[in-house]
Amino acid sequence: MKRSRRTKIIATLGPASDTPEMIEKLFRAGADVFRLNMSHLPREKLPEKIEVIRTIERELRRPIAVLVDLQGPKLRVAAFAEGSAILENGASFVLDSDPTPGDIHRVYLPHPEILSALEPGHVVIIDDGKLRLVVTEVSGGRAVTEVVIGGRISNRKGVSLPDTVIPVAAMTEKDRGDLEAGLNAGADWIAVSFVQRPEDVAEVKKVAAGRALVMAKIEKPQALTRLDEIIEISDGIMVARGDLGVEMPLEQVPGVQKRITRGARRLGKPVVVATQMLESMITAPVPTRAEVSDVATAVYEGADAVMLSAESASGAFPIEAISMMSRIAEQVERDALYWTILTAQRSEPDATASDAIAAAAHQMVGALGLTAIMAWTHSGSTALRLARSRPNATIIALTPKRETARRLAMCWGTHPIVTNDASDVDDMAFRAAKFAVRERFAEIGDRVIVVAGVPFGTPGATNLVRIAFVTRDHAARA
Repeated sequence: MKRSRRTKIIATLGPASDTPEMIEKLFRAGADVFRLNMSHLPREKLPEKIEVIRTIERELRRPIAVLVDLQGPKLRVAAFAEGSAILENGASFVLDSDPTPGDIHRVYLPHPEILSALEPGHVVIIDDGKLRLVVTEVSGGRAVTEVVIGGRISNRKGVSLPDTVIPVAAMTEKDRGDLEAGLNAGADWIAVSFVQRPEDVAEVKKVAAGRALVMAKIEKPQALTRLDEIIEISDGIMVARGDLGVEMPLEQVPGVQKRITRGARRLGKPVVVATQMLESMITAPVPTRAEVSDVATAVYEGADAVMLSAESASGAFPIEAISMMSRIAEQVERDALYWTILTAQRSEPDATASDAIAAAAHQMVGALGLTAIMAWTHSGSTALRLARSRPNATIIALTPKRETARRLAMCWGTHPIVTNDASDVDDMAFRAAKFAVRERFAEIGDRVIVVAGVPFGTPGATNLVRIAFVTRDHAARA
């Protein structure tokens, strides 16, 4: 199944997309990756969901990536004696360690690590930004705050702390169990919530031990202070704009999105733009003009993937949302300005043989007007290096490892194929040309670029580039 766009689409599964029939329809409509959100999916159902995706994968003979999204710590206030309270602007309100039900003066905050980390001047946001408090005094397991934006506060509402680095690990006990379940069930990517520092990602990578790639969700302002380190240690990055918009001024989020996207591209890491991209399509069959522009902006920036959350998980029009997102990406990628922007943002290759080969392949695409780069890859690194420079050609990743093909379904411009490794250089070129014809990326008389590493099967040894001519023999054997 050939996609006519380079940008990938991630669809979150949920009540609106719970059946095998609907999941297959979403894939046919354009979804390349399926996200399983562990905030809502019971752990015991995880293997069943992944097996449904694998069955569709086998039937359609196309690699599909599975992204398991860990919930992360949930910081919440406790209960109120009357279920809620009204906080007036300018009033004093205390967060403390007393488990007694709260009132208009105070409430129990069952997170001693927060009370020990708060300092005067720190902002406390409650209920996704509906209430805003500023800490005025901290002592003895209690924080006195001034209500800046008041309103109703009720039981178990979420707490966000944009100014406070909290000494809490990104993984809870629930996350550890979900992580093991995801790895055992064959997840391809693990998304880590509540990332504040590179050590949060390192902890998950240590447990994953190569069984899945790890994606850091940038959803907290604290992560921005160490962004380059987080990108460096991660296998991929997600711009979680919804949570960022709660914890920092909304007008700053677009600039942060561009900073994260360009930082990830510079280091050759897949980057996903997520949250509220086609929000109105939860209840409407068409998006707003602003939403279309929002998706288009992410594509123009060269994001590897754009993601649907509630639109595909619980919305009334999940298939329409996928189709709309796919059409937006296709239209942007037909625009000459798209390639101008990508070219202007291109990073210089690193001083390695592999990056030099990738840069040479990119130049050949432009000089010869070629449409396909055939990349023989074991670990996926060859395809990632090629995608980093965003060539105006499809990267057909030929790999003997099914897990590599699935992981590359997240990566910009890649069309992964599972096949036996090449036996020699002639076999490498012949089968590359054959697959280019079979997958409808080339015709008889065309030329394709073949990139590989010799000796074959050696991860990270990209050292060969060759131009192959597509002949009638290739077409006959396709």
